[in-house]
Amino acid sequence: MIDLRALAALVAEHGDRLDDPVATLRVGGRDLDTDARPALMGVLNLSQDSWYRESVVAGREDAVRRGRVMQIQGADVIDVGAESVQSHAARVEADAQTEQLVPVVEGLVEAGVPVSVESYHPSTVEACLRAGASVVNLTGSGTDEEMFGLAGQYGATVVLCHVVGTHARDLADAASADVRADPLPAMLEQFERRLAHARELGVPSLAVDPGIGFGFGWISDRRERFRYQSTVLLHAFRLRTLGVPVCNVLPAAMDLFADEVRTAEGFFSVLAHLGRTGLYRTHEVPKVKAVLDAMHELPVFPEAGE
Repeated sequence: MIDLRALAALVAEHGDRLDDPVATLRVGGRDLDTDARPALMGVLNLSQDSWYRESVVAGREDAVRRGRVMQIQGADVIDVGAESVQSHAARVEADAQTEQLVPVVEGLVEAGVPVSVESYHPSTVEACLRAGASVVNLTGSGTDEEMFGLAGQYGATVVLCHVVGTHARDLADAASADVRADPLPAMLEQFERRLAHARELGVPSLAVDPGIGFGFGWISDRRERFRYQSTVLLHAFRLRTLGVPVCNVLPAAMDLFADEVRTAEGFFSVLAHLGRTGLYRTHEVPKVKAVLDAMHELPVFPEAGE
């Protein structure tokens, strides 16, 4: 159960990480201080397999229209992808992803909308960077050398997702008892190594993503997955020791929220805010922005005796 006692215990154990400084995040030619104001990454899916139907677009014209709407609603960058990460979804090879994504990237950039591309295919990422994308949402770890080299060459920001496996469609099916009890140390170990490699290859700006939006073969119970995702969101501030902003996907927890599934991301944004997330990846930009604005406007009560 999440209550004040549980939150107080979390701060007592790890609170020294809450104020670790993190770098600004470069997005579309702007350097964002995500501690001063959280940044929002709106989602557009070109895959018809994506279950979040409100995020699915038919092609360039639809994508540009929705991307501009989300920008007006408060999105700082629009993340586009052509393959769903759901286990049952069709695989989309690199050439097909490129063919779908490049016109959309070009259209959004022409409309003045900063673009992030989500792919684990280097050839697709390169084509999208040439088309004007400024962020790589890297949902793979098997081609880091190529991906970091491309980002360095094009001056693109990279969001590093924690991936236990080659990429989001090729994940490990098991986790050790230690990882189940506390997943953060394993994340820190992977991120430290990959961040150093990225910097060596000239990546100018970075963020880290714990990867709670991917399928978990080792969590068979959906409510257990909800508990895992909530725990990682609340503990995300421990990743600030890496010196870069933390990005988090906001879950939907469809089994719990059912008919109210579109309100789920607003709820999870509260947990993410408490865990000091800097970049929020969301399908529901206006709902999440409203919640975050409210969280930032809430009064801070003075300590006793002041």
